[in-house]
Amino acid sequence: MAGTATHKAGTAEPNRRDFIVIAAGAFGAVGAAAAVWPFIDQMNPSADVLALSSTEVDLSQIAEGQIVTILWRGKPVFVDHRTAAEIAEARKDDTADLRDPQKDADRVQKAEWLVTIGICTHLGCVPLGHQGEYGGWFCPCHGSVYDTSGRIRKGPAPKNLEIPPYTFVNDTRIRIG
Repeated sequence: MAGTATHKAGTAEPNRRDFIVIAAGAFGAVGAAAAVWPFIDQMNPSADVLALSSTEVDLSQIAEGQIVTILWRGKPVFVDHRTAAEIAEARKDDTADLRDPQKDADRVQKAEWLVTIGICTHLGCVPLGHQGEYGGWFCPCHGSVYDTSGRIRKGPAPKNLEIPPYTFVNDTRIRIG
């Protein structure tokens, strides 16, 4: 029996054909991925959409007691530089009977700055600042009244003014989005 290989039944040593099959399969997989990638990549947001996804606001230009409206993702955002009296009023109202209960401290990162999306939660109108009996916002369309923390106090609106995601870049700048 000279020249015969002794192997266990069912096993064979890899040969040249096996290598060619594996190499061809790998080459085909890489080619398929390269062909599909442009279709996957086109689903990413374009540069103009990414530019709208966040915006920075210079707080040093906003006087105490002033509300500035900026656009973020096509929505008005109120940046309110609250006075000490407005902050005190908002904190005093933490214990009031609120439809959508939230403490003022949970709605702000720094007490003097309130950042809210300026859309009434009833039907999407834009409320007027420093209006209404609570000194916050008043929606003239249907009579919703918000306090100095943007919490709903009267009227048909079911929820508080929404707080967008924002961070303080430094003491004088915030990034919304």
